[in-house]
Amino acid sequence: MALSANSALRLRKHADYQRVYASSRKQFAKQMSFFYSLRPAERRSETAGPRVGLTVGKAMGKAVDRNRIKRRMRESIRRNIGLIDGPVDVILHPRRSVLDLDFAALDREVANVFRTVARAVESAARKQTESA
Repeated sequence: MALSANSALRLRKHADYQRVYASSRKQFAKQMSFFYSLRPAERRSETAGPRVGLTVGKAMGKAVDRNRIKRRMRESIRRNIGLIDGPVDVILHPRRSVLDLDFAALDREVANVFRTVARAVESAARKQTESA
């Protein structure tokens, strides 16, 4: 699944970003922080699977650096998106150190974040089926 080719896997709307920020807590990995939130039932008809958004602010450096960080992150996301199953939105905030990080290490970091999100989604799904 290519992230850039399949725009359904990307989080694009400002309202979606705000919903994820409001409904989750900031979590931390070594090279990035991340937010995630299950999509409400009324928003699930658009995309059945996960959607991922990136935020790379101006504090991360000049446009060249920010774009390089985004390119590297998108490729790592594309390679690991299969680890998440279910209607969840994820926002990744890489640190500036991602720019100099070996790609294999970045790939492992994104995989770890996605595994954490996948465990949380499975746990939430079990709680929903138990309460129903």
